[in-house]
Amino acid sequence: MKIVEITPAPLKGNILIPPSKSLCHRAIIAAALAEGQSIISNVLLSKDILATMKGVQALGAEITQLADSLIIEGGLASQEQDVLIDCNESGSTLRFLIPLGLLSSNRITYTGIGNLPHRPLTPYFDIFKEQDIFYSSNILPIEIEGRLKPGLFQMSGSISSQFITGLMFVLPLLNADSTIIITSPLESKGYIDITIEALRCFGIHIENNHYEQFFIKGNQCYRPAQIAVEGDYSQAAFWLAAGALSGDITCAGLSQSSCQGDKAILKILENSGAKLSYNAGYVTSKHSKMHAFDADVSQCPDIAPVLAVVAALSHGTSKITGAARLRIKECDRLKAITSELNKLGAKILEGEDSLTIHGVEQLKGGEVDSWGDHRIAMALAIAAAKCKEPIRIYNSGVIEKSYPSFFEDFKMLGGNLNERNLG
Repeated sequence: MKIVEITPAPLKGNILIPPSKSLCHRAIIAAALAEGQSIISNVLLSKDILATMKGVQALGAEITQLADSLIIEGGLASQEQDVLIDCNESGSTLRFLIPLGLLSSNRITYTGIGNLPHRPLTPYFDIFKEQDIFYSSNILPIEIEGRLKPGLFQMSGSISSQFITGLMFVLPLLNADSTIIITSPLESKGYIDITIEALRCFGIHIENNHYEQFFIKGNQCYRPAQIAVEGDYSQAAFWLAAGALSGDITCAGLSQSSCQGDKAILKILENSGAKLSYNAGYVTSKHSKMHAFDADVSQCPDIAPVLAVVAALSHGTSKITGAARLRIKECDRLKAITSELNKLGAKILEGEDSLTIHGVEQLKGGEVDSWGDHRIAMALAIAAAKCKEPIRIYNSGVIEKSYPSFFEDFKMLGGNLNERNLG
C-alpha cells in the first residue's frame, strides 16, 4: 500500500490538464465498432482506460499504442470461443461493454475488483429478463449470453447515465429502430451529451428529445475517425480549487465549448468568490477570499469531493445536494469525504443525499485514508495546502485509476510530498 506524506505549502503555477477519461472511453469503443482505422490522440493510459482497451481487444478490435495516441482497427470479430473481459475497477468499462457483448451470441464473462462487483446493474438485468437473455449472477463475475433486440427501452433518469450510454453504442447497429424513454428527470446530462457528440464524430446519429426520449435509427454504421481528446474538467477541478484556496494556477488544455458536465466547477467556484480568468484553451484560478455556496451536483457528481474541500475552507455554511449516487461509486463518497475531512478539523454534517459544511479558516492536518477511491485521495491532497500540520494519506496509489501523474503534477506546482510503500 502506498502512503503519501504532504507538508503544507501553497500550490501555484501552470499545469496541462490530462485528457477527458469520459471521452477516451467513448472514442475507444466507437473506434472499435467502426470498420477501418481510427486514430485517437491525447490519451492518458490510466487503469480505467486500459481496462476498456483490453475489453474491446477481447471482442476483436486491434489497438496499437504510439506515444499518447492509439491506432484502432475496428470491426468486432465473431468470436469462436467464449470471451473474458476483466473490467478491473472501471464502472464505465463494465456498463459500456455489456451491451457490446450482446451483438453476438457468444457467452461473455465480465469480472472486476474492488467495489465494482457490488455496483448495481439492475437496469440491464431488467432488459435481460424482458428479452430472455441469459445471465448467471447478480454480481461479478457474471456470464452473459444472448443478442440484444431493438425496441423500446425505459430507464429511470436517476440511475447512472452509463447504462443509457451503453445502449446508445449498440442500438444504432441493430436491424430496426429503437427508443430510450427516460421515466424521471435525467441526472448527469453532460455525460449523455459527451456520448452523443462522440458518436456523431463516428457517423452515428441519435435524436435527443429534451432528454426525455432518445430516438435511435437502426442499420447505422460507424465510420472511422480521428479525434484529439480534450482536457478533463473533473481533473481540472482539483487544480482550479487549489488555485482559489492557495495560489494562482493556470490550467491548459480545456475547451470552453466543452459539453462535459464537470465544467460546472467554473460557475460553482465563481459563485463562491473565486477569481477566474479565461483565454483560448486556458483557465486561471487566482487565490481568492472564498465564501459559502450551494451546489446541486446531480449533473456533476465527480467534482463533489473537491467541492467539499472548498466548502470546508470557505467562510459560512455551504450545502452540497443531489449527491445520492455518490454512495455507489468506488466507495461511499459522501461518508468517506465527511469522515476524512472531519479528521482534519473540518465541520461537515452528512445527510442522506447531501453535505452541510461549516467553513473553517484552516485545517489541522493528520492521518487520513483514501477509502480506495481516486477522487477522495486527490481531494485530500488539495486540502493539505490549507493544513497547519503535515497530512498523511494512506492508500494513495489509487490515483492510478484515473490520473497516474497526479502527485508528480502536485510537486510541479510546489507541493512538498514524499511517497513510500507500506509493507
